[in-house]
Amino acid sequence: MDLAQAIENNTAELLMAMGTAGGGSQRDDASTRWTIGGSPLDYHNAVVAAGGDLEQVVAESAAELRRYGVPGTWHVGPSFRSAELTGHLIAAGFAPDGSEPGMAVRLDDLRAPTAVPGLELERVTDDAGLAVWEQTLGRGFGEGEKEARWVASVYRTLGYADPWRHYVATRNGSPVGTITVYLTASVAGVYFVMTVPEARRQGIGAALTHQALTQSDTQYAVLTSSAAGRSVYAALGFQTHCTIDLYTLSPQAGA
Repeated sequence: MDLAQAIENNTAELLMAMGTAGGGSQRDDASTRWTIGGSPLDYHNAVVAAGGDLEQVVAESAAELRRYGVPGTWHVGPSFRSAELTGHLIAAGFAPDGSEPGMAVRLDDLRAPTAVPGLELERVTDDAGLAVWEQTLGRGFGEGEKEARWVASVYRTLGYADPWRHYVATRNGSPVGTITVYLTASVAGVYFVMTVPEARRQGIGAALTHQALTQSDTQYAVLTSSAAGRSVYAALGFQTHCTIDLYTLSPQAGA
């Protein structure tokens, strides 16, 4: 399996599915894929593939973001990264916004972390469980309550059956973390791994990730990591196979 491509594909499918559920517009043709306008979050108004006349595609994506009045991000993976594309993005007002390492592990090689006493993982199966997931995620992930509220609204629309698996981690009965696993062919994608601030640096993130993945029957797990999470995933056996470069545009930039 081409693991770099699997990482790109799983992330792209997740972003496209979430954006479609959120509304807005989708482009999905032979060369270009995006979902724009369905989210207040730049990360989720996403361009995930591009080809053909790159200058035109960049300009069209920027125009679509301005039409909806939302920020957005190009997620540039190795399958379509080029100096030409970077030049067009910068010229159109997209600003470099860092890179995410794309990581993968064969689940047979997943390493067990140190056990966390009292930690349990419960799958979300209904709106009541998702409300707990949302409240927990909002305590420390990304843009906080704003992001958690939008993500939960999308997940209510998408439902609770595979390929979506959302979990709340509790320790001694209190919610301390979240994770979402998104399943595509032979791959489990790991997203929204979060530990509440007061419970961090106690091994919970690694433990809940391991528990969620051991419930998957796929061959590989993939993810894109923050800088802070990279060492945690490496300790579980994940290896870096690519990087995803991010370029972000605010509604006013380059107008």
